[in-house]
Amino acid sequence: MIPYRVSQVRQLGPARLTAGLGEHRRLDLNTHYTVHDQLSGETVDSLISMAEEVDLRGRGGAAFPFARKLRAVAARARDSETVVLVNAAEGEPASMKDKMLLTRAPHLVLEGALLAASALNAREVVVAVAAGELAESSVTAAVVERGLGGCVRVVGIQERFISGEGGALVRAVNGEAGMPPGRKTRSSDSGVYGRPTLLSNTETFAQLAVLAELGPQEYASVGTVQEPGTILLTVGGSVVFPAVVEVTPGIPLAAVLDLCEATVGDGVLLGGYHGKWLSAADAYGAIVSRRGASDAGGELGAGIVVALGGETCPLGETVRVANYLAAQSAGQCGPCRLGLPDLARAMAELADGAPGGSDLVRRAATAVRGRGACFHPDGTARFVLSAIEAFADDVEEHRIHGTCGRPVREVLPLPMTDESEVRLVVDWTRCQGHGLCAHLVPELVKLDHHGYPVLMDSGIPSWLSGEAQKAVEMCPALALRIGAK
Repeated sequence: MIPYRVSQVRQLGPARLTAGLGEHRRLDLNTHYTVHDQLSGETVDSLISMAEEVDLRGRGGAAFPFARKLRAVAARARDSETVVLVNAAEGEPASMKDKMLLTRAPHLVLEGALLAASALNAREVVVAVAAGELAESSVTAAVVERGLGGCVRVVGIQERFISGEGGALVRAVNGEAGMPPGRKTRSSDSGVYGRPTLLSNTETFAQLAVLAELGPQEYASVGTVQEPGTILLTVGGSVVFPAVVEVTPGIPLAAVLDLCEATVGDGVLLGGYHGKWLSAADAYGAIVSRRGASDAGGELGAGIVVALGGETCPLGETVRVANYLAAQSAGQCGPCRLGLPDLARAMAELADGAPGGSDLVRRAATAVRGRGACFHPDGTARFVLSAIEAFADDVEEHRIHGTCGRPVREVLPLPMTDESEVRLVVDWTRCQGHGLCAHLVPELVKLDHHGYPVLMDSGIPSWLSGEAQKAVEMCPALALRIGAK
C-alpha cells in the first residue's frame, strides 16, 4: 500500500513545477500554455550555460550536474545521432513526485525533454515509465496532443526497485531485462540502441523547462545560493495529508512535516530506501537541502520524507524493507545475491533481541559496502545502518526484552507483487534438518546451530525461482514447498 493520492499537491513557496495544479486536475496542452510560456529553442551552449549558472542537479537521487551530462552528449553528437531519455521509472515505493508530474503536468516534462532534444539535434525522445499506470496513459495522451508520435516514444517497463538505475533503464528500453549491466557504461557514450543518450529523471526535465522559461536570474530568486530554485518532496507515512510538496531549499524540514500534519514519533526516513533514518530531534532540526540533509546526518536523495509515527516498531519496519530490498536484487554479484539476504537476517536477529545484534548488522553491512556491481548494496547498507543509530533506545529495548512491545503496522509503503507473496515454506512435521536446501539456495536459506533451516522472510525473486524449485524437488524429507505468505 502507498499512502498517497495523486490529487494531493501542496507548496511551501512559489508554485513552479506545480503551477496550475490547484485549479486543474491535469494540464492538457491548451491549459499548459495558459500557465506556462511557450519556449523558444535554445542552443546547446545556451542550455549548458543556464544549467551551470544555477547548478542544476539531477533530481533522481544522485544529484549529478545536468550541465556535465549535456556537455558529454553534445561532444558525441558531432559523430553520432543522440537520444534524450526521460527516466520516469521511479521504482522507489515511497516516491510519487515523478508519477505526479507525468500524470498532472506531462507537458512541462515534455517541454524540457524537447528543449534538450532540439539543442542536441537528437534522433528521438524516449519516456520510460512504469507500464500500466496512469502516468503512462497521461504522457502518451500528451504526446498525441502535440502530434509528436514520430519523434517521441513512450516505453512502458516493468517497475522494480532497481528499474530506475541508468544501465537497467537503458537495457529495458532496448528490449532486454531491466537489470543493471554489471559494468559501468555511461549513457552519454552508449545508451539507447548504442547511441549517446542524455539520461535524466522526470523532475530534472521539468526543472529545465522552468529554467528556460524564467531565466537563470529569476529561477535563482528563491532557494539558497548553493541550491537555487524549488524541489519536489514526496511526504508520506504517518501523516494526515500525504502529498507531493514543492518547496524552496533552505526551509526547515519541520515546516514540511507540519504542513502535512505528520506524527514523527521515533523518527523520519529521509531520501527513501537508499536514504537514512533521522531521529525525531535530528529531523526537527534539519534543513531541506542536500547540504542541510547531510548536516543532519541524512540524505535528501530523491526527495522522500516518511514520518514513522510512534505506534509502530521502528526495527520491525526496517526489517520489512530490508527483506524487500534483498529480494529486489539483480542477483548478478555476491554482495547482492548473498550479502543482502545476510544483512536482512542480521537486522531481523537484532529486532528479535539477539545478543550482539548491532555488531551482526555492522559486519553484514561491511561485507556488501563498496563491493557491488551497482548502487544497490551500498544504498541498502546505508538504510539499515542508519536505523541502529537513529533508534538506539529501541535497539536497547529489544536487546533487553526481545521486543519494544509495539506491533509492526506497515507504515513504510511496499508494493504488492507476486515476488513478495511467493516464498519458500517448511513443513516442520517433516523437516529432518538435512540442510540440503541451504546448500542449494543459500540466498534464501541458512541453517541454525542445530542444522535446521532458517528461511529468508521475503519473496522468491525471479532470478532464483529455478534454484528454489530445485530445492523443493530435492528435499529428502519432502518438507519444503513454494507457497503464499
